[in-house]
Amino acid sequence: MIPRSLALGCALLASALAWPAAAQGLRASPELGARTAPRADAGPLPADYIVAVVNSEPITNNEVRRRMVRYEQQLAAQGSPMPPRSQLAREVVERLITEKAQLQLARDTGVRADDAVVDQAEASVARQNGVSVQELRRRLQADGMVLSQFREDLRNQILLQRLRDRELQARVKITELDIDQYLREQGPSGDPALTEINIAHILVGVPEGATEQQVAQAQAKANQLLQRARGGEDFGKLARENSDAGGAAQNAGVIGARTADRLPPLFVDAVRDLPEGGISNVVRSAAGFHIVKLLERREMGKTGIAVTQTHARHILLRPSAQMTEAQARQRLADIKRRVQAGQADFAAVARESSQDASARNGGDLGWASPGMFVPEFEEVLDALQPGQIADPITTRFGVHLIQLLERRQSQLNPKEQREVVRNLLREKKMDEAYVRWAQEVRGRAYVELREPPQ
Repeated sequence: MIPRSLALGCALLASALAWPAAAQGLRASPELGARTAPRADAGPLPADYIVAVVNSEPITNNEVRRRMVRYEQQLAAQGSPMPPRSQLAREVVERLITEKAQLQLARDTGVRADDAVVDQAEASVARQNGVSVQELRRRLQADGMVLSQFREDLRNQILLQRLRDRELQARVKITELDIDQYLREQGPSGDPALTEINIAHILVGVPEGATEQQVAQAQAKANQLLQRARGGEDFGKLARENSDAGGAAQNAGVIGARTADRLPPLFVDAVRDLPEGGISNVVRSAAGFHIVKLLERREMGKTGIAVTQTHARHILLRPSAQMTEAQARQRLADIKRRVQAGQADFAAVARESSQDASARNGGDLGWASPGMFVPEFEEVLDALQPGQIADPITTRFGVHLIQLLERRQSQLNPKEQREVVRNLLREKKMDEAYVRWAQEVRGRAYVELREPPQ
């Protein structure tokens, strides 16, 4: 069984140092097509200058400005409060210093991410935005993003993820006593990290520095949309045609299933007392006015709760000095071709070639509940139909060839409930371990902050 790891980060302002466990896989940041995001880079960039040096590598003012734009757009799309720009700038500089120090460590210790892995990440971003890779690139260019820079950002996220996985896995251990204690402490009150909510929303944006008349007009529009939604009009269609929430709008307003502690409190509070399918009143955020629809609520850690389980098998190859990552992918692609042509048996090849404990079972991973696999593995598995074989993918464990055998609705038994709690505690301890480790890396780096030119 493949344990869940920390996902690649896009909840970018959780803390200047804290590694966000909320993000599920690689995400485009900002959301595609965000129309109301404040444009911190409006107009041509001024002459660039160095704001900090990390181990002789500079961080420029233009880097800071570009990152601020992305953060502001993401916060606006999520309806999160917008911090003062001076505070945001300080947090961005500190975040860039932390990332720069970690990327240098990754390169110095041999962590790599080749083009094929970046291609996989780009395809993941496209899937999560409901578009093809070609359409993703077109929209990014329309939003003024340079594709080479976008891919370099993805590569850096992968490098950081691989470095953190390597450094932190050995620091985190979850015992049966930890699980027992957690279950005792939670009691009947529950934990928001075990409550999964799937919501959709419509955002009527309010421009930065809007007049009272503009605010009133936006609120009136939101109230009209609320009446139409409650009157029976299709919520997804209303979101696609009217919402200013960027990528979420194009996805019928759906944000997706996340645990309650990983959603903006504004949204959690808005749907707290709603039944599934219910629509909230209009709520105000720094970005504008929101209408939130509760699609599904699920208590993940309780027995008797129905979940969709998957039964899959895989072949895992671990890159080494004898076999590069590219060679592993090519070998698995050839295995996929032979299996589909009836020239090879998946289970037999897994027993002969797979490099993990499932090999003796023909690669069979058994029945798994949501959250049991690392996000990139689970995302590919969720997109398959029974019997389908995915193209080779790379995770921190190596290169996988995955086949979905079947799906079923099942209720969590006590053992499965404990596995959910185990994964939850692992992520929490990973967050804590990351903060300490990031501070260590930051403390070892030579950092020089520079004043802007007069």
